[in-house]
Amino acid sequence: MCGICGYLNFDHKHYASADLIRSMADALIHRGPDEYGHYEDRGLGLGFRRLSIIDLVTGSQPMKNEDSSVVVVFNGEIYNYMDIKKGLLPRHKFATQSDTEVLVHLYEEKSERMLDDLNGMFAFAIWDRNRQRLFCARDRAGQKPFYYTIYKDNFVFASELKSLLRFSTGLNQLDDLSLMRYLAYEYVPSPHSIFKNIRKLPAGHTLSIGCGGDISIKRYWDIRRYRVSRETASEKKADVRAVSERLDSLLAASVKRHLVSDVPLGLFLSGGLDSSSILYMMTRFSDPRDIKTFSIGFQDSSFDESSYANYVAGLFNTDHKTAIVTEREMQDLLPEIAVQLDEPFADASLIPTYFLCRFTRQHVTVALAGDGGDELFAGYPTFQAQRIAQALRLLPIGMTRSLLRSISAALPVSTANLSFDFRLKQFIPGLGHAPEITAQIWLGSFCHEDQGHLLNRDISAAALKELIYDDIFKYIKGYDSLPSFSLRETNAIERSLNWYFSFYLQDDILAKTDRASMANSLEVRSPLLDRDILEYVPSIDNNLKLRGLSCKYIFKTAMKGKLPDRIIRRTKKGFGIPVARWFKGRLKDLMLDVLDLGSIRSQGLFDPDYVQRLIKEHLAGKKDNRKQLWTLFMFQLWYNEYCD
Repeated sequence: MCGICGYLNFDHKHYASADLIRSMADALIHRGPDEYGHYEDRGLGLGFRRLSIIDLVTGSQPMKNEDSSVVVVFNGEIYNYMDIKKGLLPRHKFATQSDTEVLVHLYEEKSERMLDDLNGMFAFAIWDRNRQRLFCARDRAGQKPFYYTIYKDNFVFASELKSLLRFSTGLNQLDDLSLMRYLAYEYVPSPHSIFKNIRKLPAGHTLSIGCGGDISIKRYWDIRRYRVSRETASEKKADVRAVSERLDSLLAASVKRHLVSDVPLGLFLSGGLDSSSILYMMTRFSDPRDIKTFSIGFQDSSFDESSYANYVAGLFNTDHKTAIVTEREMQDLLPEIAVQLDEPFADASLIPTYFLCRFTRQHVTVALAGDGGDELFAGYPTFQAQRIAQALRLLPIGMTRSLLRSISAALPVSTANLSFDFRLKQFIPGLGHAPEITAQIWLGSFCHEDQGHLLNRDISAAALKELIYDDIFKYIKGYDSLPSFSLRETNAIERSLNWYFSFYLQDDILAKTDRASMANSLEVRSPLLDRDILEYVPSIDNNLKLRGLSCKYIFKTAMKGKLPDRIIRRTKKGFGIPVARWFKGRLKDLMLDVLDLGSIRSQGLFDPDYVQRLIKEHLAGKKDNRKQLWTLFMFQLWYNEYCD
């Protein structure tokens, strides 16, 4: 795993600055502490930081073809590179054993169509010297990041936003609309970034740009292509056994591919269905006693799931290690963790993910993880809530909301993980909204109406011009779909699956995993996001994913008899921290300092009285405002570092 950066000057008269490339790459040193590489040409500079995983001796980058007409910087892993290499060997001379060199020669033969052959996680930039074009691409799920900007006749790109700021500090202009997106989503969705002039290349897209500044961005892969059509739905759901066997075969093959490494490798083990299934598959190819598994635990029992991880590790007899993280440890590192992300990010599971990565890196360089299972197989409680919300639509929406609000107000306020009062409070605002955005409202912190109270008048007026959920509506309706690809009508569950994969998975789950792991120089791989799985699971009928109110039905069926029922049937807990209680305890003083009335007023973004009301209600126990306060708290920590 690595960090990449570079720029292309449209004037194209002078060689790129080696010092500037070095500075941009040094901002990514945590992503690649093992080696630095660079390449300069007329108007072009490429930088690279390496974390050595495969071909430790000769895998240095930037990497060139035989005549140096094609040069690549690459972040990620190509899991089928040996198969591709066999097909290329008769026509090309390979100088290394790395997967990177496959990209160079594959581009020589197939140009942009090279992506049809790749199975992996990647973000790369290829300089085609003959055509004088830079060709960039990002993997299908968005496991590896790619930021870019066009600034003063330069195209500039990097793995992280902080590297772009080394090119020019003038790029850190806050985008008001992206601030509103952050408040609604708890992250900034692609292709936007928190800054006006910086963008993210979305997953499954390519970017090509020439020396004259002509740019082309295209979607080359879309999960919606593989969704089952209504005509074949009855056929797809007929044979549960056949589907289960196919899933077993695909996951086994994926795990085997993901185990290839020249450095020590392990597994994040939570004791849930996804990570336990990956462990089961790993035991098919390795002695369980040689498999290293890792988990972390918490002192608060409502958040701790280390007992499940210990149980599964004991069942398979792995080399298991658990670290119990104290509240003091997490709180002391909060400011440091918050600024690692480049953009404000309010998913509190970032904190334990960071500690898990730090703990795991003490023992291995690569770790497998279960990311993607919930988004592919409908594993979140929000899918159950969507079924309930659909049933409630038969009643007058105003009456339903009023009744549920009365019930919510009568419940005692709890600080426990996913307490009933917290879930009910989140459920109510989503009722009555279009199915496309219901799940996002449930997961987010400030819906559009709330932002009218939170934001100052100038910013909130802008909200009337462009809705913060427009990206979701455009995606669901297929405005950005592949050419000649006609989207069929979909139901609410399928629209949620599409949204989860293309928004929440990409810009929350995978962004969190990438930043937390790379901050600790750890590579994380996700076997459930293997290309073969991504192109098969969507074709499974949705009633086999969400059967009644039973989530991940077909995945559980596939693992029946391989994992204990206790693991298959366990309720999803999530990877959270006791934010609600922290704000009333040890984190109270820091929260009051960060959200200080005077600071909020001078900053000019938020209504200070509204923020103070949220704080007072929470501290008094009148309301559980954990999500809203955490979202503001994490934004302010980020803002103080990048904008103040």
